Amino acid sequence: MSDYLTRQFGLHGKVAVVTGASRGLGQGIAMALGEAGATVVAIGSSAKSVESTLAQLKEKGIECAGYGCDQSDTAQIINTVEAIVEKHERIDILVNNAGTIKRSPAHEFSDEDWGDVINVNLNGVFTFCREAGKQMLKQGSGKIINIASLLSFSGGITVPAYAASKGGVAQLTKALANEWASKNIQVNAIAPGYFETDNTFNIRQDKQRFESISSRIPAEKWGQPGDLAGAAVFLSSSASSYVNGHVLLVDGGWMAR
Repeated sequence: MSDYLTRQFGLHGKVAVVTGASRGLGQGIAMALGEAGATVVAIGSSAKSVESTLAQLKEKGIECAGYGCDQSDTAQIINTVEAIVEKHERIDILVNNAGTIKRSPAHEFSDEDWGDVINVNLNGVFTFCREAGKQMLKQGSGKIINIASLLSFSGGITVPAYAASKGGVAQLTKALANEWASKNIQVNAIAPGYFETDNTFNIRQDKQRFESISSRIPAEKWGQPGDLAGAAVFLSSSASSYVNGHVLLVDGGWMAR
């Protein structure tokens, strides 16, 4: 890598926190940031849940640490961020990837399911942003990447809470960018399209639905976790220092059709 590319895209000396890093998109992002030079702090629902991710990072010689945190629990998030700062002394990058989804027709969607999804996907994201943002303001720099969705733009089917939460994530991203851009903190989001992950397993088993979705993707294939690597590294790096409040689609062209 040339000196220019290293300066622009390298993450050496940076501490990157990735939530929902136990598998799928979060694990892929954690690996990408680590390979770009960052020290990776992988957060899962439990410390055990990120053991596989930590093992893969260590195999590549990447400095890393793991934490368990219930993203629906404000106190746990606050304590986790405090522990990270105490150990690593800074947070340069936060990737809010952790999320959940519940499927049911809207007229049957329970209050419990609504609350569970909103608490994790929106309230938890805000709390992580707020707590990491406090440290970034002290440092005078930082990068926050929230994982939005195609449903930040459209309503989806039988996932009203998920759609509402991801619409909220996109607007939260813009609101925080408005406040913190002048403080040298860039807040942006990535909106993945249809990816082959655990969350989409049931959809992919429904042949009719799978074929209907696949036929609409101009790239003619579903995404793999590694397909988010470039976007994540870019938004974490100096190369994106003048990018603020943007929701970057990584969708194989879905929204363009």
